[in-house]
Amino acid sequence: MKKFVLATTCALGATLLAPLALAQAPAPAPAPAPAAPAGPDCPAQASAKKLAGAALNSFLKKCERDAATASCNTAAAEKKLAGAAKTSFTKKCVKDATEKKPQ
Repeated sequence: MKKFVLATTCALGATLLAPLALAQAPAPAPAPAPAAPAGPDCPAQASAKKLAGAALNSFLKKCERDAATASCNTAAAEKKLAGAAKTSFTKKCVKDATEKKPQ
């Protein structure tokens, strides 16, 4: 009977104290900001290819997305993400990095 009371008391104490321990845990460091949406070399590459109009817009959009993807993959590797977590993180990171912000 003493073992049961002791085990119940320990379990009850752990249940009551666990939220306090979690509440005092330090906050995780914020995620690094994704790279600037337009890589500095994207417009230069487009002008070297002498692109204009729709071809220019398409090229710049793809170039920006590729630069963001590389940056986001690096951030995912730093966070040691793998599988679905990495895919989800990278997808959201790229979307946030390439999304046009209202002015």
